[in-house]
Amino acid sequence: MTDPADPTTLSALQHWAYCPRQCALIHIEQAFVDNLYTLRGQALHQRADAPGAEVRDGLHVERALPLYSDTLGLIGKADIVEFLPDGTPYPVEYKHGSRHKRADIAACDDLQLAAQALCLEEMFARPVPEGALYYASSRRRRIVVIDDPLRTATLAAIEATRRLLDAAVLPPPRNDER
Repeated sequence: MTDPADPTTLSALQHWAYCPRQCALIHIEQAFVDNLYTLRGQALHQRADAPGAEVRDGLHVERALPLYSDTLGLIGKADIVEFLPDGTPYPVEYKHGSRHKRADIAACDDLQLAAQALCLEEMFARPVPEGALYYASSRRRRIVVIDDPLRTATLAAIEATRRLLDAAVLPPPRNDER
């Protein structure tokens, strides 16, 4: 059990998965500069970030649902959670661009979605076997199965992110950043 007084954010986990240095710059150094892509992402998230609920296509849909896991020491917010007719939560994470062709970038998004699923499982005491990434540019969803290998990778990423943030030391740049 992690100290709930100092939880790790879901956004830090996604930043760490993409680049540990980026995670440290944003979450330790508080150094973040908007660019065209981040501004577009913020515009996309305006509706998803406005808390609310609706019934759509027979599903109860929650926007900007606060998430937590005391067991894993996580906090954050889901863009969208659709509740299936049987009550199963189905997280949907919005992404600005189109579906990533690069597996390493897609894996970062998968980890973020899996961490949301782990939070939802603890919050609602129900298994969350899958979720989706919604890509605004293509207006398509990519289904992500929350299987054992993804769960294991997510738990490892949570621990690695926590170690980085607890150390409060900026890691060296990656080879492609030099």
